[in-house]
Order: sequence, then structure tokens, then C-alpha cells
Amino acid sequence: MNADVKTNDPIGLPLEDPGKSNGSSTTRKPLPPFGPAPPQKGRRGFIPRFLRTGVPLLLAFLLGGVAGLYFQPPGLQQVFRVTGLTPGGGTDTPIAQAIDTVRAQEEVAVVANGDVVALGRIIPRDDVVTLALPFGAGDTRIDDLLVRAGDTVEAGEVVAVLDNKIALENAVATARASVDVQRAALIQARASVEANREEARASLQRAEATERAALATLERTRDLFDRGTTTRSALDDAEARAEEATRDVERSRVTLSRYTGPEDDQPDVALARANLAAAEAEVRRAESDLEKAFVRAPIAGTVLDVNVQVGERPDGNGILDLGNTEVMTVEAEVYQTLIGRVAVGDPVTVIADAFDRELAGTVSAIGLEIGRQTITSDDPAANTDARVVDVIVTLDAESTPPARRFTNLEVVVRIDAGRQE
Repeated sequence: MNADVKTNDPIGLPLEDPGKSNGSSTTRKPLPPFGPAPPQKGRRGFIPRFLRTGVPLLLAFLLGGVAGLYFQPPGLQQVFRVTGLTPGGGTDTPIAQAIDTVRAQEEVAVVANGDVVALGRIIPRDDVVTLALPFGAGDTRIDDLLVRAGDTVEAGEVVAVLDNKIALENAVATARASVDVQRAALIQARASVEANREEARASLQRAEATERAALATLERTRDLFDRGTTTRSALDDAEARAEEATRDVERSRVTLSRYTGPEDDQPDVALARANLAAAEAEVRRAESDLEKAFVRAPIAGTVLDVNVQVGERPDGNGILDLGNTEVMTVEAEVYQTLIGRVAVGDPVTVIADAFDRELAGTVSAIGLEIGRQTITSDDPAANTDARVVDVIVTLDAESTPPARRFTNLEVVVRIDAGRQE
């Protein structure tokens, strides 16, 4: 058998004799088998090795960091003390402190010695009054502002004039003119009644005189007829005239009776008086409507802010804010879990950065219902949906002057619970 015989590959091409290490003939190298190329073992094993080693290390690093920030072992605490750093990524509230704040949010008002601490805001006594348009003012605008912020006003004082003033003043003038017309009509009715009364009285007197003359003539005619010196016809004429005169007297008396009694009870006078009363009522209505052109202060106090300008129509913010700053108070929101510690008369200390000293006061009123918290601090861990009770603190005479300029200022209120005077 020839030693140079070469075997063929599956497709019929000769292959190099594996027994020869070198030869002169050129032969093809074996082709890879049919199908997809096998994956390279080096790249396929890299990702699983990374997942097996990198992910656990990353998780261990994260868990260790979080645990260190939460629990702060002694070594880490020492580092923070030396470096002056605060855990929490530069926030104003350390993470551990924030967690404590969240856990104790409903008991944040309890400090040393059992004091109750709450957030509050400074308000005038009886709160801030926002002046709106008078009822029925309609689509009116400000024609004149008579006060500015900081002015002191009395109760009932006009602070603004609306642009419907001229129209309402014309309505008042028209109503008053109508009153003058009706008053003249009443005078005319009374004069007419008096004239008719005198005329009826004169008519009665004339009828009575005519009756007396007719009766005398009838008496003479009857005497003559009895003596046979006159005719029956003359007697009948005398009787007819006497009867007519008597009826005229009765008619005149009835006419005069219409004008007897009180003058104001006469129909014409009563009608005139009713018309006059209606006109006077119209004047009162017009004068009442005229008040819709003026905005008056409901209480005595200080103008805190003016919300509109001349020519503008007031919106939901009203025309101006008014408050009685003679006595300043603090509205504090105490958590419902702590309101049982607070009593009327408890001494209170008020603290704010705007004051160079602490203010003092006493609890003067405690609310009767639970509400949602409306005053919140800038602490990111603060509870913004707590249930609270409003407590009113009245500042003393020495603390009121510095608080007058800071209506709605947020303050911290510390109530010495259970030690009311």
C-alpha cells in the first residue's frame, strides 16, 4: 500500500498524512465541523465570575454603609467627632435624628420637666379680619382707599369707597324728592277735607234756614186756609216747600257727617299719608343701598395689609386685613396625644429667631375639636398630616409690643403644663 496515500475528509478533499511532519505536497488543513462556532471559553466565564464576586461585594458595601450610618459604631462616631461631620449627606437633620423624629413625632411636644412644645403662629386678638365687599355691592371696583398699612382705625370708620357711590346717591335724591311730592299731597288732602267740612257746615246752615222759612210759610198758609182766605193749592205748595227744605237739611247733615271725626281718618288724607309712608320707606331703602358704596371697619384695630389698588375689583383675598394688635396672641397646634397635659392658665414661653428674647404669656383658651395640622416646620422628617388641637396663648403686656409687627410669624411654643397660676 502506498505510503503517500492520503485520506480524504468528509467532503472528499485529501488530508495531510498525520504521520508526516513535513512534506513537499500542499494539503488543506482540516475544516471545522458544520454548525455554529463554539463559544470561547474565556469570555463566557467572565460574567458569571463577576456576578458571583462583584454583586455580593457591592451589596455588602451598601449594607455596611447603611448600617454604619444608622448604628454608627464607636469608631465611626469618633471619626465624626474629630472631623466635625454629620451623618446624613450634608442635611440639617442627621439620619438617626430624623428616624427618632419620625418615631416620636406625636410626642415631640414633650421636653424636660414635662413641658409641652408645639408650633404656633402669632395673631392679633380675635385673629385677622379680612374685609370683603358689602353684601349686594355687585360688580363694583375701588374708587378710593382711605387707609394704608399700619393705620389705626375705629369701628365703623370708612376705609374704602366704591365706584357705585354716584348712582346710589342719585337714587337717594330721587327718593327724597318723591317724599316731598307725597308730603305736599298730604297737605293738599288735609286742606281739601277742611274746606269740604266748612262747605258742608255752611250748606247745612243754609238748609236749616230755608227749612225754618218754609215751615213758617206753611203755618201761615194753613191758618189762612182754615179761615177760608186762601186756596187749597196754596196750602199744598207751602207743604211741598216745607218738606223739601226738611230733606235738604237731612242731606246737608249727612254730608257734614262725612267730615266729622279725626282728620287723619278721612279717606283722602289716609291715602295721602300711605303714599307718603311708602315714599319715606323708599328713601330708607335708597340710603341703605348707599351704604353699599362704603367699606367700614367692623372692629377697631390696625390695618395689617391692603390687598387691592384703586380701580381694581376685590377678589377672594378681600380689600384689606385688619387686626386688633392691642393684645397679641399665639395660636399653637398641640398634638392630640398631649392636649390632656394642657390647661387654661398654664404659663407659656414663645421662641422665634425674629425676637432677641423669649416672649411670655398664658394659655387663655383650648379648642373643642381635633383638626389637621396647618403649621409645619422645615424639617424634612416632620409629620405634615398630624391631628392637633388649637390652643390660644395670650401674650403679656411686655411681650405684646415686639409681636405686633410679626402677624403670622411661625414660633415655637413651650407650655409649662400643669403649673398654671
